[in-house]
Amino acid sequence: MLLYGLHAVEAALRNPRRNIIELTATRAAAERLAGAISARALEPKYVEDTHEIADLLPPDAVHQGVIARVAPLPPVAFGDLAPASPILALDQVTDPHNVGAILRSAAAFGAAAVIAPEHGAPAPSGALAKAATGALEHVPYIQVVNLARALEQAAKAGYWIVGLDGEGEARLEEAVGHEQLILVLGAEGTGLRRLTREHCDVLARLDLPGEIKTLNVSNAAAIALYAASRARG
Repeated sequence: MLLYGLHAVEAALRNPRRNIIELTATRAAAERLAGAISARALEPKYVEDTHEIADLLPPDAVHQGVIARVAPLPPVAFGDLAPASPILALDQVTDPHNVGAILRSAAAFGAAAVIAPEHGAPAPSGALAKAATGALEHVPYIQVVNLARALEQAAKAGYWIVGLDGEGEARLEEAVGHEQLILVLGAEGTGLRRLTREHCDVLARLDLPGEIKTLNVSNAAAIALYAASRARG
């Protein structure tokens, strides 16, 4: 996998679980990452022409003069997660920029993980890592074969599962005070699928005072995490 951008690459360099295969950078970018590079005892491949980096990436990628070829992170088992921290589960959220932004909020609020299905969610990628601004290195992004089955197993392990739904019967802030908590968010427009809804203990709505009653899923995730942090003290 290719990571690009200063934040994503620096976070990878500082993550002892991440194997860096090769680092390519302009000298200016390498200077900005000098501390992280030195800690790795890594010798970058220097380039004078940033086109050498851009040619390896999608046309719209903002690389800031640095790219790292990395190995996938070791998998994290659900049972290894901290039960006292909330978990986010994503149902058919397909945009890597949204998932990256959700990972960023998850890192900010100390979430234990972000869970998504293998099909119907983006795999870890440079675009996702760039949108996450380094959070992919801090919050486990766990892709499961079947989201409904994963929620069922979580319920058996004692998790309280809250699905966000505009027509939910409970107010969000009243539903998220449990210690072992999973917040489930669906795709914009379609929302949570029927089977996913059936595996939630409660469907909760976010009451918005303004004229606009819907939010981008990444914004909704941030508000849900904030509500959970307030409710749990």
